[in-house]
Amino acid sequence: MTFLPETGYVPTEEDRASLDTWFAEYDAHSAKRDVERMADLAVFPLNLVSDDSAGDGRAAQWDRERFVATMTHVMGEGGEDIGFESTRTPVFLSPAMAVVFTDSVMTAGGETQRLRYADILIRRGGSWAFQTMIQGGWGDNL
Repeated sequence: MTFLPETGYVPTEEDRASLDTWFAEYDAHSAKRDVERMADLAVFPLNLVSDDSAGDGRAAQWDRERFVATMTHVMGEGGEDIGFESTRTPVFLSPAMAVVFTDSVMTAGGETQRLRYADILIRRGGSWAFQTMIQGGWGDNL
């Protein structure tokens, strides 16, 4: 069982529903490898946090161009859609900030991979956008 930290803010049903809607849209773009539309849902410069093969923590900031180029390379172009089954645990820090922990199973080309990562999202003008991506194992590519 996961116990969420007390942040002083109790999210409303609308808070959770709007975040779920945002992730459904992002996942749909990811499944189609539509990296440009994925980038439309981010705030740049985008913060990335990971660790490298030496076991050291790494961080970087990417502009939109770097995000699109790297994600296009990582996800590949065209081909069949990518399938995602994700369980998300959001921690709302306020009505406009959430840290979302995700456990996901990604299937592409008959291969299955388990992923665990976190995103920091902010809400501006009523719309969510991701601003920080956190996942182990990518530091050598930052």
